[in-house]
Amino acid sequence: MRIRIKWASNELSATLKDSPTSQKLMEVLPCSSKANLWGKEVYFSIPVSAELEPDARQVVPPGTVCFWVEGSSLAIPYGPTPVSVGDECRLVTEVNILGQVDGDPRLLESVKSGENITVELIFE
Repeated sequence: MRIRIKWASNELSATLKDSPTSQKLMEVLPCSSKANLWGKEVYFSIPVSAELEPDARQVVPPGTVCFWVEGSSLAIPYGPTPVSVGDECRLVTEVNILGQVDGDPRLLESVKSGENITVELIFE
């Protein structure tokens, strides 16, 4: 499963693993929301609710596509956040791991807070 994440100045794709939360995401695509920034993390609400999965984590590699259960949001860190130790990508709480950005996640640096961000399925 692959998705495209688009905003005014750029876009990137991501490959998702097959998980209960990824399946819920597929059911609501396409969807749009307003981007929020938290350190070097972009997150935005989506119309999905889910429970924490067994492999939920708080520290992830850059470009990991995460679902923040408490905020009903996709979260994609590309560098340190305010709670990181050193250069790690640490989210505010444990998150469900949905997949990984294809290519360089630092493209997310061009996302501006409050701008529209859209997620859609890539049909291959």
